[in-house]
Amino acid sequence: MKTLLGKKIGMTQVFTPKGQVVPVTVLQAGPCTVVQCKTAARDGYTAIQIGFGDIAPRKVNKPLSGHYEKAGLKPNRYLQEFRVPEGEAPSVGTVLQVDVFSAGDLVDVSGLSRGKGFAGVIKRWGFHRGPMAHGSKYHRRVGSLGALGPYRVLKGRKMPGRMGGKRVTVQNLSVVGTDVEKGLILVKGAVPGPRGNLLRISKAVKVRS
Repeated sequence: MKTLLGKKIGMTQVFTPKGQVVPVTVLQAGPCTVVQCKTAARDGYTAIQIGFGDIAPRKVNKPLSGHYEKAGLKPNRYLQEFRVPEGEAPSVGTVLQVDVFSAGDLVDVSGLSRGKGFAGVIKRWGFHRGPMAHGSKYHRRVGSLGALGPYRVLKGRKMPGRMGGKRVTVQNLSVVGTDVEKGLILVKGAVPGPRGNLLRISKAVKVRS
């Protein structure tokens, strides 16, 4: 079961034995505890809930406290659900560590991207600007929305609006190395969000050819 929750620590670089520099992101992953196992017979689908991070008991509400008490476990700061194939779900109380991954594995990492507030179309979508001459008064605006019809804004039209703050998944990141004692994973490249961002780390679904 190659699935973990973790946090983004930051970016650095490592060197290969040949002297090549590799940009990597350091992730603090696990230990994650299996809190609940859902089955197709009872719930209609197969999944597991895993918890990550410590939290003071006084900060946990009663429904969530009861959920953990039923499993006989201490509450976690984060609790998320992962779909798993039938028959591959670990039992409740199983602790998932960094050692589920090894160097060379390909993983998908998902999390909330960095929020950038309200942005115009040039920053948000990469539109070109208008003429910058003195006679032009249309420098960084949207442009025509369709003057000859259908006289309404079509669905999906790229417009100004909030940028970032959405769930983003980066696929097929290569695991450069792991540190089981410290619970660290080094993946090649960048992952979504700022430092401290909660991330879902799982085995790559669509492996690149």
